[in-house]
Amino acid sequence: WTIYEREAGYHVEEFLEKHKSDMDIVLIFSGLFSAVSTAFIVALQSELSPDEAQMTNALLKLLIHTLDNTTFNGQQPDLPQWNGPGATEIWIQCLMYASLSTSLIAALGAVLGKQWLGHFTRCGRGPIDIRGRLRQQKMDGLQTWHFSAVLEALPLLIQVSLLLFGIGLGASIWMQQPTIAAPVVLTMAFGALFYGAIVVSCIVSPTCPFQTATSTILRFALQNINR
Repeated sequence: WTIYEREAGYHVEEFLEKHKSDMDIVLIFSGLFSAVSTAFIVALQSELSPDEAQMTNALLKLLIHTLDNTTFNGQQPDLPQWNGPGATEIWIQCLMYASLSTSLIAALGAVLGKQWLGHFTRCGRGPIDIRGRLRQQKMDGLQTWHFSAVLEALPLLIQVSLLLFGIGLGASIWMQQPTIAAPVVLTMAFGALFYGAIVVSCIVSPTCPFQTATSTILRFALQNINR
C-alpha cells in the first residue's frame, strides 16, 4: 500500500494539475467573453424596437405642420410604420444570445468541475489501506463515468460560443456595410478552416501535437463505433 500510495500520488498530481489549469482557463475566458458578448447584445437591442430618433423627428414635423400647414408644401407628414424586426435581425439576436448562454454554461461547468476535483482529492483519514481503497474506488469511478471526457468538453463549449458569436457578428456587420464585413467574414472563414484542418489531422494521427477537445471526443466516438 505504501508503493501504491506513492505511485497513485504521482498520477493524481498530474491529473489534478491538468484539469485544474483547464478549468481556470475556461472560467477566466468565459467571464471575459461573456462581458464582450453582452456589450454587443446591448448595442444590437436597438434593432428590435422602433427607431426613437426617427419617431421623434416625425412627431416634430407633425407638430410643425399642425402649427403651419404650409411648412412642408402642404404635404401631410406621416408617422413611420414599424412592423417589428426582420427575420435576419431576429436570427442574429438568437445567435448572440445562444453564444452568451453557451459561455455561461461553460463557466458553470468549470465551477462544478473544480468542486468535483476537490471531492476527488479528499480521501479522509485512517489507515493507509482504507485510504488506498477509497482512492482506487474514486479512480475507477472516473473511468466508469468518463470524467475526463466531460471536463475536456467544457473548452469545446467555449469554442462553440466563439463560433456562434462570430457568425452573428459577421451577419450584423454585413447588413450594415458589406465592404467592412468582408475582412471579418474572410478572417472567420480562415479560422474555421484552420481549426477543421487541425481536428482532422489529430484524428488521423494521434501523435499530432495540435490536440483539441473536439479531436479527442471525435476520436473516442470513432473508436467506440469501430468496436
